[in-house]
Amino acid sequence: MDKRPPLRRSAPVETENDGVIEGRNAVVEALRAGVTIDKIYLLKGETDAVLGHIASTAREKGIVVVDADRRKLDNMSRTHSHQGVIALAAVREYVEVEDILNIARERGEAPLIVVCDELSDPHNLGAVIRTADAAGAHGVIIPKRRSAGLTAVVAKTSAGAVAHVPVARVPNLPTLLKDLKKQGIWVFGTAAQGTTSLYQADLKGPAAIVIGSEGSGMGRLVEENCDFTVSIPMFGKINSLNASAAAAVLLYEAVRQRTCG
Repeated sequence: MDKRPPLRRSAPVETENDGVIEGRNAVVEALRAGVTIDKIYLLKGETDAVLGHIASTAREKGIVVVDADRRKLDNMSRTHSHQGVIALAAVREYVEVEDILNIARERGEAPLIVVCDELSDPHNLGAVIRTADAAGAHGVIIPKRRSAGLTAVVAKTSAGAVAHVPVARVPNLPTLLKDLKKQGIWVFGTAAQGTTSLYQADLKGPAAIVIGSEGSGMGRLVEENCDFTVSIPMFGKINSLNASAAAAVLLYEAVRQRTCG
């Protein structure tokens, strides 16, 4: 019989419930245990062996490593003892883009995909995923960098939809859009000055709907790789919608067209 006392869990490990893993030992153990990690934030300028090991191991696993100043780490920290490293655990694993396309094939449906161009607000991403689930979209695609990931905040905002909507993460959105177009998928980007009105856009066929970032909209190269830029009619004093609201409007126009003919 094992006489050893039960292991005492440190504060950094206990904070994994909200997706935040703090401290060098906790992050090293999470990497060793194969925890699905969204991003790792490392104190900028620190080059000691442990942080170097964390960075190299993370990159080998394809995990995004972000240099952060001490103020950012302090603001993210729950324990006030981050030791120069904080990891954000993902609530579920990412899929491949081909997995999303296969779901559409298995259902016998024209693909309906949402592509998020650098949505940094996790509440917006969570809301997009929730709407994608409600509208029957086959998946969501986000960039690896400069984007919120599948963190606990995103999961909570999505009201559990992250468990049902496949999310793929790619290193380069313009390349992704080119690949989608080669596979016969039309790419519709949302833009205030879009050349196609929402109600003129044909969303019945294979479609990828691109939602731009909260502040600046779609990036130049992303916009250049759209087949159409779509504008949403605006009749009030405000000339733009929140990113997740724009996604909802386009997704449900696609639903209307696909169900009503």
